[in-house]
Amino acid sequence: MTVEGSNSEDKVPYILIHSDREIRRLNHQAGIINPITRRIFSFAGIGPGMRVLDVGCGAGDVSVLIADLVGESGEVVGVDRVSAALTAAERKIAEHGLRNVSFREGDPGRLSFDRPFDAAVGRYVLMFQANPSELIRGAAKHVRSGGIVAFHEVDWTGARSHPPSHNYDQACEWIVETFRQTGIESSMGAKLNASFRAAGLAAPTMHSEAVIGGHVGGRDWAHQISELVVTMLPEILNRGIATAFDPDALEAGMMRDIEAGAVIMSRSEVGAWSHTSGV
Repeated sequence: MTVEGSNSEDKVPYILIHSDREIRRLNHQAGIINPITRRIFSFAGIGPGMRVLDVGCGAGDVSVLIADLVGESGEVVGVDRVSAALTAAERKIAEHGLRNVSFREGDPGRLSFDRPFDAAVGRYVLMFQANPSELIRGAAKHVRSGGIVAFHEVDWTGARSHPPSHNYDQACEWIVETFRQTGIESSMGAKLNASFRAAGLAAPTMHSEAVIGGHVGGRDWAHQISELVVTMLPEILNRGIATAFDPDALEAGMMRDIEAGAVIMSRSEVGAWSHTSGV
């Protein structure tokens, strides 16, 4: 996700720069998280034939998922502020041979469309907003009356390990502290209810899941966290959150901890959805 606030004073720095390595991380993350996102959007009512706005579409992973949910009779329009992300998204759509997905560059709150959508959705979008309810309101105005607004966000307070993996727990602490110092909301999932209501929508229905694993499942998530640390490394070091270290050694340490019996649990993956009523 790469959408920023609508106004210059509302912008939160987007520190997850879209390098080739970061695009690979996002693809790997999608492989783990997409089943959760699919359940959230399915519970929300996203289905065949619907026209859906994907807010902060990034590299297009969620757009592909939604395209599968709505089928060939449906349509997906992805919006993002960053051209590099949209270039990667266009490649992904071409690889999948999808003809019902298109992209627009810009602020979703300021763009105009020829007709309303049945739903507006987003994943990992609101955590980067200084005013999340403003983005929700801006997305909802493109949705028909009675349509769906659904977002999938995270809450890092759930990330932990048992027996403790110092390497995994330390990496999560670095990530959360870096988010805090840069103004990124690491507990956005828990704040979805308040944000939906502040946007003028009815209190949302909510759902939460987490990735958990040891020998099975744990290694994939450990690799994901290690790669996120690599992406954030300049900010982590520049802000003095950690001193110089070897990211490969960090991941190797996580793998040793898992081999020794540690079970790791991801941040909470939280979904919320509501309906418009002339927003």
